[in-house]
Amino acid sequence: MKKTFMLMVVSVLAATAMMPTKASAQKLGHINSQEIVALMPERDAALKELQAFGKELSETISSMQTDFNTKLQEYNDKKATWNESIIKTKEDELNSLGQRIQQFQQTAEQDFSTRQESLLTPVMKKAQEAIDKVAKAQGIAYVIDLSSGAVIYVDEANTVNLLPLVKAELGIPASKTQPTQIQ
Repeated sequence: MKKTFMLMVVSVLAATAMMPTKASAQKLGHINSQEIVALMPERDAALKELQAFGKELSETISSMQTDFNTKLQEYNDKKATWNESIIKTKEDELNSLGQRIQQFQQTAEQDFSTRQESLLTPVMKKAQEAIDKVAKAQGIAYVIDLSSGAVIYVDEANTVNLLPLVKAELGIPASKTQPTQIQ
C-alpha cells in the first residue's frame, strides 16, 4: 500500500512538473501581414513607380503595334501594284517587326516582374522587421500570419493582435484601415 501511495505521489508530481505554468506559458500573436503592407506609405510609393514603369512599357508596345499596323495597312493597300521582290521585302519586314514586338513584350513582362520585386521586397522586409521588433517587445514566442490562409482558428482572447502595435511602430495612423488607392 505504501508502495502504491508513493508511486501515485511521484506520478502526480511528475505530471505537475510537466504542465506549463503561467510564467512559462508561451504567448501567441497574430497579424495579417498583407494588411500591414497595404497600409504602408512605402508600398504606395512603390506602386506609383511601378505604375509609371508599366505605363512606359505599355506605351512602347503600343507605339510598336501602331507602326506594325501602319506598315501592314500599306502592304495590303499596295500589294497589288508591287512586284514580287518588293512584296517579299515588305513581308520580311512585317515578320521581323512582329517578332520584335513579341520579343519586347516578353522582355517587358520580365522587366516588370523584376522591378516589382525590387520595389516591394524592401517594403515587405521593413514590415517583417517591425513585426519582429513588436513581437520581441511583447514577449511573444510565435506569430501567426493570418494572410497565409494556413490558420483555421484564432482565439483572439488568447493571442495578441500585433496589427495596431506594428502600425504604430511603422508610423501608420491608427485610423488608417484601407490602403491608398493609386490612380
